[in-house]
Amino acid sequence: MTQEDEQLDALVRKRIRGLRAAMGWSLDELAARCYLSASTLSRIETGQRRIGLDQLVALARALGTTLDQLVQTSSDDDVVIHPRYDPGRGVTSWTFNRETGVTAARMRITRPAPTGTAELKAHPGREWFTVLSGTLVLQLADRRITIEAGQAAEFSTMTPHAIGAQGGPAEILGIFDPDARRTHVDAAD
Repeated sequence: MTQEDEQLDALVRKRIRGLRAAMGWSLDELAARCYLSASTLSRIETGQRRIGLDQLVALARALGTTLDQLVQTSSDDDVVIHPRYDPGRGVTSWTFNRETGVTAARMRITRPAPTGTAELKAHPGREWFTVLSGTLVLQLADRRITIEAGQAAEFSTMTPHAIGAQGGPAEILGIFDPDARRTHVDAAD
C-alpha cells in the first residue's frame, strides 16, 4: 500500500469512528445497523482489518452518508477560498460554496454605478445581498436605489438590473440561486 493509500485508509477509519461517536452509537449499535459484528467493526476502526467495499457501502448507509463522502480526500483547496477578479465588471468575488444550489459569495465592487439602462441585464433567478462596507447603487429597471452598509436588498433577477459602487469600493455578501449564480458569480470563469 502506498503512503497516499495508507493516509486515505486512516482518514476513512477516522471518519467512521467520528460519525459513530457523533451519532452517540456504541460499536454494538453501529454493528447491528450495518450487519457486522462489533469485533469486526472495532478492528476496522483501529486498522487491524482491511475494509471491504461491501463493508464500506454498508457502513456509509448505516451512518447516513455516501460512499463518496466517506472516501473523499481533502486538501487546502477545500478550505481556502481564493478571490477571482473580473476587471470587465469591476468585481472581486470569493465564492463560499462549491455545490449546486444556493451560493453565498463575498464580493468587492469597484465599478461605479451605471448611469443609464443600457448596462442592465435580466435573467432567471433571485438575488439577495447585504452591504458589508461602502455604498452600493442598485439599478432596477428605471428605479435607482442606494443601499448603505448594514442594509440589504432582495429582488427577482428577471427585472433588468445592475449594481455599482458609489463613492469608492463596496463589499457585499450575496446569496444567489443557481440561475443568478451563473450570471453573477460564474461570469468571471
